[in-house]
Amino acid sequence: MTQPASPPRPATSKSGPADGASPLRTLSARADLRTLSLLGVLAVLVLIGGITQPDSFLDTDNVQLILTQASVIGVVTVGMTFVIISGGIDLSVGAIVALASVWATTVATQEYGVAGILFTAVIVGMACGLVNGMLIAYGGMVPFIATLAMLASGRGLALEITDGKTQMVTVDGVLKLGERDSYILGIPPLVLVFAAVTVVGWLLLNRTTFGRRSVAVGGNAEAARLAGIDVRRQRLYLYLLSGLCCGIAAFMLIVLSGSGQNTNGNLYELDAIAAAIIGGTLLSGGRGTITGSVLGVLIFITIQNIFALNNLETAVQQIAKGAIIVAAVLVQRRTSSHT
Repeated sequence: MTQPASPPRPATSKSGPADGASPLRTLSARADLRTLSLLGVLAVLVLIGGITQPDSFLDTDNVQLILTQASVIGVVTVGMTFVIISGGIDLSVGAIVALASVWATTVATQEYGVAGILFTAVIVGMACGLVNGMLIAYGGMVPFIATLAMLASGRGLALEITDGKTQMVTVDGVLKLGERDSYILGIPPLVLVFAAVTVVGWLLLNRTTFGRRSVAVGGNAEAARLAGIDVRRQRLYLYLLSGLCCGIAAFMLIVLSGSGQNTNGNLYELDAIAAAIIGGTLLSGGRGTITGSVLGVLIFITIQNIFALNNLETAVQQIAKGAIIVAAVLVQRRTSSHT
């Protein structure tokens, strides 16, 4: 007499939810490892700066200078990080900063004081971001081409407005923001603005549906569409966000320099993209962190500062930038091949 077949054994917890959670834990661990690695690189740079220029590098004025310089490009990088995470690119950020800065420093705009300058800079930045977003999301243009066109147009319009001349700011409220008397507990106001933008960006990416949708669109746009995400509208919002960050950065640059110039924001697109890549943001989209991008900015600015203090030529700095970008991309490819 044959024995009845034993019922199938229930699945154990080892093959259940734990398997679904382990990839998330792995990604989190890798993100933590990247952050620790970036902090280690920054610590090494600080050590090198302290050894090569012990009297000037660790001086309070120089530290404030590094943080202030990092603040302007850092705000742009926050917006760029969102765009790259979504699978896009924005080559026009430097031109948008230039256009916003010169438009906000015209004589007519300065008559409205600090509020008028800030409002104009932000509106011009968002308007440019809107054009980029419409061309890419609804016009079907490749981000590289659309933002390249904006780069050329923005630079040309900025040159037309200024006629190649520097527009000096005469509004006392703006000029005072760049003075040492406006520092709060020894911290320049621009650094506080950068910190605020960073916190808002981190919360937006990690604690809202907007951030999750951005990552989903960058990871697989078609799957995101099938999941109910309006991919075109999301991309439009992302380029609007990038334009907003450029407008804020333009106002910060006006405060820092006390003027508006058509050459403002030169190569900001290179610096922002490089900082995001160094921070672990994938150029193909779907992965990135605000914390990593901010650390990438600090690493870049610290390197530039060390080179400047040691009287190294600008050409050497540009070569070093290129080498760092190549190294970061190679590390990313190696990391991605093991995921």
